[in-house]
Amino acid sequence: MTARAKPNGKRSAGLLLFRRAAPDAVVEVLLGHMGGPFFARRDAGAWTIPKGEYVDGETAWDAARREFEEELGLAPPDGEAVPLGDVRQAGGKVVTAWAIEADLDPAAVVPGTFRMEWPRGSGREQEFPELDRVQWFTLDRARAVIVSAQTGFLDRLTEHSGR
Repeated sequence: MTARAKPNGKRSAGLLLFRRAAPDAVVEVLLGHMGGPFFARRDAGAWTIPKGEYVDGETAWDAARREFEEELGLAPPDGEAVPLGDVRQAGGKVVTAWAIEADLDPAAVVPGTFRMEWPRGSGREQEFPELDRVQWFTLDRARAVIVSAQTGFLDRLTEHSGR
């Protein structure tokens, strides 16, 4: 989806699912590995919350829910949405996120796709999944692989969940 840039840059919104096996169990978060050739062999910094850009006239919350469905092929879960605020990524994009406590089977994901010229300069267009895999991570492991700016969401989730 192409979005018009706002004066302060592009904006994205997303949902961070979290779960606990028991009330006092370790918190896990659901992240997606970015698809396409640039991230194929990367682990650290190649995982993200399901998110995407939005345009004027669409609220961040509506965009977060729409992008969840577009990227995972599943309806976003119901539940209390915990606002995690904004982070600014290295490229200047501002990402707004909410956390929702819910479980999801990664095997049920049917990722959305995007097209790009690949290899670059070849004139050939190929299709790639937006997220090539989805996985549950403990918060410590998530910090090692998530896009660095998005660790702010993990910190805020930790404050909320007390874990």
